[in-house]
Amino acid sequence: MIQGHYGEVASVITAVCWTITAVAFESAGRRIGSLSVNIIRLVIAFVLIGLYTSFSRGMFLPLDATREAWIWLTLSGMVGFVIGDLFLFQAYVEIGSRISMLIMATVPPITALTSFILMGETLTLMDLLGMFITIGGIALVILVRGTTEEKKVELSHPIKGLFYAFIGALGQAFGLILSKYGMGDYNAFAATQIRIIAGIIGFAVVVTFAKSWGKIYESFKDFTAMRNTTIGAFFGPFLGVSFSLLAVQYTTTGVASTIMSINRILIIPVSILVFKEKVSMKEIIGALITVAGVSLLFM
Repeated sequence: MIQGHYGEVASVITAVCWTITAVAFESAGRRIGSLSVNIIRLVIAFVLIGLYTSFSRGMFLPLDATREAWIWLTLSGMVGFVIGDLFLFQAYVEIGSRISMLIMATVPPITALTSFILMGETLTLMDLLGMFITIGGIALVILVRGTTEEKKVELSHPIKGLFYAFIGALGQAFGLILSKYGMGDYNAFAATQIRIIAGIIGFAVVVTFAKSWGKIYESFKDFTAMRNTTIGAFFGPFLGVSFSLLAVQYTTTGVASTIMSINRILIIPVSILVFKEKVSMKEIIGALITVAGVSLLFM
């Protein structure tokens, strides 16, 4: 059953991993800040992947990667990890991981539009319908009836957090495209390590300019935050990102993105159990509609 569907299975594993990592990083980010979580989790993931590739490939660093792979995967790491995750993790703090993940459902439509504009790929009527339904499902969750006659519709969450999540979606979409272009048939875990190296360098620059090294040092004293950051690093940039690259290596980006999008559904019961969030029926329906829209996009 699984044989011949490695990409699809990898996509399901990715969805589960991203559900766990979103909750872990939201919890850690609320305690020590999103910038600290970002750079610490990448360092942890770098070590984890290095240990894994030492056993699986006989080398700690991806020294066998081509120059072209290094260039494109480094760009992918800068765009996906530094720009995308910098905003996404702050969105976790502002509006929570559940709503942030829902906004991230715009990644497949953005990917499709980018491919249409830059690569000349065709957009069918079904693609456009899928985009419309995806945006409609998100709108159902983030828009509510206004409290005054002047405001018939208003946002249910802070606009700053929603904006951060959307920038995070842009970063992930472009990072995924750059990853697929640069990886080819290269080892997915080694490719992830190149992206992580780029991410660490990028965040080191950000932390230096923000003069936040002292705050990051203080973060190590918070046991709960470090535990959650480690859990997030294991299931996020180590397993999750590696399996996402494995997914796009064995199946189309569209199919992989569609299956990965089920984490918008998986995170609902987790948010209820872990953060004691009150989730309305409208929000559950909105999440289901969003996933349905993403699925239509790549049929």
